[in-house]
Amino acid sequence: METGYCQLKQKEVVNVRDGKKLGRVCDVVFTFPEGKTLGIVVPGGKGFFRPNLFIDLCSIVKIGEDAILVEVRPEAKPQPPKHCAGYAGKDGGMPRPSRGVFGDDE
Repeated sequence: METGYCQLKQKEVVNVRDGKKLGRVCDVVFTFPEGKTLGIVVPGGKGFFRPNLFIDLCSIVKIGEDAILVEVRPEAKPQPPKHCAGYAGKDGGMPRPSRGVFGDDE
């Protein structure tokens, strides 16, 4: 099956592990002069400093008419260490400042 970049960039990339849409193809990585395709690149997400996500060719499960199915591990969300103040507190938020911090010595 031959597929051009113009066709690839129109397809939505979906992770089969969690069903999450990763975006559309924004680049294809290949070697030169061998012409071996290494993988595809999708935008890293919303935000200015989010790096693009490289998806290795062996992680692509299927290229369909409307979507590209890939199998990549979902990003691990950083969790604060349990010893940090405010972690899983009563209100679930940040600890309240002690009195006198804002000049209201009561």
